[in-house]
Parts: sequence; C-alpha cells; structure tokens
Amino acid sequence: MGTEGYATENNELDKWGFKPNRDLTAASEITVRGVLTTLLGKVDKDDKRSIVPLGHGDPSAFPCFRTTLAAEDAVVDSFRSAKFNCYAPTVGIVPARRAVAEYLNRDLPYKLSEDDVFLTLGCLQAIEVALTVLARPGANILFPRPGFPYYESRAAVCGLEVRHFDLVPERGWEVDLEAVESLADKNTVAMVVVNPGNPCGCVYSYEHLKIVAETAKKLGILVIADEVYAHLTFGSKQFVPMGVFGSIVPVLTLGSISKRWIVPGWRLGWLVTTDPNGILLKTGMVDTIKGYLDISSDPPTVIQGGVQQLIENTKEDFFLKIRSLLKKAADTGYDRLQDIPCVTCPMKPEGSMFVMVKLNLSKLDDIEDDVDFCVKLAREESVIVLPGIAVGLKNWLRVTFAIEPSALEDGLDRMKAFCKRHGKKQ
Repeated sequence: MGTEGYATENNELDKWGFKPNRDLTAASEITVRGVLTTLLGKVDKDDKRSIVPLGHGDPSAFPCFRTTLAAEDAVVDSFRSAKFNCYAPTVGIVPARRAVAEYLNRDLPYKLSEDDVFLTLGCLQAIEVALTVLARPGANILFPRPGFPYYESRAAVCGLEVRHFDLVPERGWEVDLEAVESLADKNTVAMVVVNPGNPCGCVYSYEHLKIVAETAKKLGILVIADEVYAHLTFGSKQFVPMGVFGSIVPVLTLGSISKRWIVPGWRLGWLVTTDPNGILLKTGMVDTIKGYLDISSDPPTVIQGGVQQLIENTKEDFFLKIRSLLKKAADTGYDRLQDIPCVTCPMKPEGSMFVMVKLNLSKLDDIEDDVDFCVKLAREESVIVLPGIAVGLKNWLRVTFAIEPSALEDGLDRMKAFCKRHGKKQ
C-alpha cells in the first residue's frame, strides 16, 4: 500500500469516536506474565530438551507440590452440596470470611472478625482494591525496589504517583527507612511491604517490622502488607505478620490461599483491615472498600464455600512438607548459583519461592544486559529466567527454585554452561 493508501485509511479511521486508552497500554508493558511469555517465544523449537521454568512462582504443575487432599475434598464437597451455585455478597460469604479471620487470629495479639475480611479474586484483586481506594488527585505511594511489578501497573491505572525506596541486599533486603522518610510528604498515602519477599526471598524480623510500623505512624501513612507468601519460611526467621503492629499503624493485609496451599488457579484471596484502633473505619476507608467491591468481580462462590473446611482440615504435616521441599530447593539453588561465575547471590533465600542474583556483565563477552541474557538463555538452553528490570533492578535476575528438584538442577546446570560459553576468554 502506498502513502496515498495509508492517508485514505487514516481518514476513514478518524471518523470513529473511539480510541484505545494509551495509558492502560503503557501500564501493562512490563508485567511478569508478559515478559515470561515473550521469553517463551524465544525458545528454539528444535531443541528437544524440556523447557525449565525458573521464572514464575507457580509450582502447582509439579507432582511433588500437589496441594493437600483436604483442600481438594473441601472444594469437591462445596460443589456437591449445591449450596454455592449462587452469587455471593460482594464482600464474600460470611463462613469464609469468618474462617479467614480465625486463621489470621492465630498470629495476632488481638481478634479479627468477619467484618474485617473482604474476599477477593486472588491477591491481585486485593492489590487492585487497596490502590484504587487510596487514589486521589495528587496522591503518591511508596513501593519497594525491587518489587512486584503489578503494583506499578495498578498505580499507573489509578493515577497514583509512585516513589521507590530501596531494599538493601547487604542487610538481607531490609527496607531503607531513611529513604522512606525522605520520600514521603503530605500527599503520601501508604507504603508497601512484601513479607516474605517477592522477589528477594527475604523474611523480616519482628524488630525490623516494628520500626517500619513506627516510621509509617510518624509519617501518617498506612502500611499495605503483602503477605501472599505468609508462613512459607525455612530459614532462621519465623514469619511475623505486619498486623501484629496494627495498634501502632493501620495495616491493610493482603493474602490468599494461592501460595501456601499451592492453588493459584482457585483465585481466592483477601484484603483485611488489621486495625484494632478502627482508624480505617473512622476515616471512611472501610466504606470505600465496600463500595469498590460493589462494582467489581467476586471470587467463585463455590471456592468460597470450601474455604472453612479447607482451613480447618489441612494438617500441619502438609505445610511442613511444602516448607521442607522449598528449603531443600533453596539450598540446592543457592549452592548451584555459587558455582556460576557470572552471577552473585547476596543471600540465601529464607522465604517465598525466589532469589535475586546479580549479573556480572564484565565477565561476559557478548551480553548487553539482563534482558539480553535472558533472551539468549531461553534461545540457547530452553531455560526461562525473569530479567531483573521486570522487578525494578536492571542487570539482576529473579530465579525461582520452586520446581521439581531434578528440573532445578538441570536448569541451573544449563545456565552454568551458558555462562561458560559466553564468558570472556582469559
């Protein structure tokens, strides 16, 4: 088609009143799923080896990570009862909300009720709700770097200005609290804390979280506590929920059954007001949360119907098995990464399913940056790793270890071979 043809076509299109939302397109440019899908497209189709997925946190496909039969039975019983084929209240059904409250109460110094719990379509919708209800003209919010990129996308859609505070690798990826104080102003509404950490694999101590809470109180902002990996810890630190400090600062706790029960496809999460002083209620935040849920989608009623039985009937030995698998995988991953000359791992992961490693580009001959590394690794070795730029750290990599042990070893061996092949000749 010539230039004249293009001009004619554009004139025809101009008569239509609709146009795409370019802000939405820009907001979705860097997402974990989008980057991983692009990398999968780079794999050599003639490579007969299996693809090793070291880029995403969904171990449910691997038999060793299958969920407990108690969870499956709970959902099957919910289906067969025929009681949950209906629409649910927009905040969730009472038995499921009460069950989540009682589950969280095990770790809190005060008691939540079902009125504090709002069920969501996985933790992603909980993030969406939290950011949307906080958005107002001129508001800004503090996110960790590195962090989970969905927060960035939702903030862009909501019109929230994002300011980043660093997590410090030399201190176990703790929050740089001096940076938090310097970034906040009268328009700052909240800070996000992800614990256990995605993408860093860190677990924060009681002492550090208390200082975070005191800092937030001083600044007059609430804390959004992303605890989707709650209790998936296997190092020296126990999981401490941010809600423990709810009497110091109001906390919005986000979580789900996706990670601890290894069922991300069931799409059942929650947003919880862990706020014993009732500040979120008195300021109208709770009413705004309810209002937003009235105009959004709900988690499947039939999954909600199984939540109480799922929580009550899951035995501790299932959780111990999952933590044991993750610990062994984390140990294996860390040890294997130490043998790869072009990457540095600042700390052994203690929680979640990930570890961050730094690329040493000076030791590589023809690799431009982390994206180039991941594209060529996918093409040459059929190994998928997430480039650090996707989580806010250029020239780092996020590696998941929550896969079948033999696949993890194979994938890291292939990465080592790749680095040797692309290493600078001495």
